[in-house]
Amino acid sequence: MLNKSVVENTISAALSTGGTFAEIFMEDTKRSSISMVNGKVEKAFSGIDYGVGIRIFNGTNAVYAFTNDTSEKSLVETAKNAAVVIKNGKGDGKVMDFTKKEFDNRNIIKIMPNTIDKKRKAEILRTASNAAFSYSDVISQTRSGYADVCQDIFIANSEGLWTTDRRVRSRFTIEAVASSETEKQSGRFSPGGSLGFELFDTIDVEELAREAAKTAVTMLNAKNCPSGKMPVVIDNGFGGVIFHEACGHGLEATAVARNASVFAGKLGQKIASDVVTAIDDGTIPNGWGSANIDDEGNFCQRNVLIENGVLKSYLIDKLNGLRMGMSSTGSGRRESYRFAPTSRMTNTFIAAGKSTPDEIISNTEYGLYAKQMGGGSVDPATGAFNFAVLEGYIIRNGKICEPVRGATLIGKGSDILTKIDMVGNNVLRAQGMCGSISGSIPADVGQPMIRVSEITVGGRGE
Repeated sequence: MLNKSVVENTISAALSTGGTFAEIFMEDTKRSSISMVNGKVEKAFSGIDYGVGIRIFNGTNAVYAFTNDTSEKSLVETAKNAAVVIKNGKGDGKVMDFTKKEFDNRNIIKIMPNTIDKKRKAEILRTASNAAFSYSDVISQTRSGYADVCQDIFIANSEGLWTTDRRVRSRFTIEAVASSETEKQSGRFSPGGSLGFELFDTIDVEELAREAAKTAVTMLNAKNCPSGKMPVVIDNGFGGVIFHEACGHGLEATAVARNASVFAGKLGQKIASDVVTAIDDGTIPNGWGSANIDDEGNFCQRNVLIENGVLKSYLIDKLNGLRMGMSSTGSGRRESYRFAPTSRMTNTFIAAGKSTPDEIISNTEYGLYAKQMGGGSVDPATGAFNFAVLEGYIIRNGKICEPVRGATLIGKGSDILTKIDMVGNNVLRAQGMCGSISGSIPADVGQPMIRVSEITVGGRGE
């Protein structure tokens, strides 16, 4: 994407004041999306994101600059302006000979999204909307969406790295809203992957729409959830958002290197119950958060974070790895060339246990069954969280009973890890967008069904 002499001259300019490391990240990204309300197009968007980011280290300090003018003059000038920040650098200014990094593509794309016209994409969204409306007369609104992205990247650095990659992702969203005179409830699904338009060969949009409508209608007619401390069974799939938010971010070197995580300094220590093993795996073929290489050019990895309750690894990028005296785990990610990379999750999930879902439910005398999780908030420094339950039911005498709405789970990630006492064998992953200091990136969350022996449940019922 850039010729060798331009790269050499840019990196040399970046190191001209004694920087110890310099990196170029270039991207050419094409995006397309359609959103509908009640089966009618609300927005249709196509765009291109194109530019270069230049990063310079001086030991464990860093400076970052970017530009969308990729001429040699602009790149060298941008590099020199960034290098001014480096004073009394200790680097020798040398650029190693480039060696191209090759790899086999694990995310095979069968149908490039740009080969499908927007009319066909809109038809799929309209079909989903109609399916949701047909489920019940109390469905008052549907929102459906489709998005795809094709990102071509190039990375080179002063250590001789030279590599390119193409990332293609597609995602579908359906939300159904059920309304009465006094209440509104919703259901939502948003499957996606490192896939082209063949995504729609792997999902049934009408079935997803009906399931979203079913959730909305069920919760519309549900009673308010009781409050108090109780066992909570959290279902598979998007239930993993609690681990992602309340624990996963605390295992990123972004926080650990600053000692701003409750898990800092605890490698090799017991931080969870024996039944908990947690993994971040950027190598899952066609996974939503998967890639061949991270945004620093390192191979993505399968990182076991927690094994049988013991903390085994953090998620580490290059800069924070230098600060911690540890190697990269292939976890350097960024939204675009406008952001410097830092350690981020990819596809993060609690691994399968030995219990069946039926065993977990039948062994719970009384508690809350959180079938679907909604949004929430987390303090990343402490892991304290507050998450809404989108679809919930009371468990009585080992059976799932009446639906309840308005439930909120309140706790701390470090406490919850120690209170997980049953883990199911039905791992499922779900897709989301994760925000941090390096922007918004695609990330999978996931888990099998789990039971937490005690969580504080907020609710308005008796």
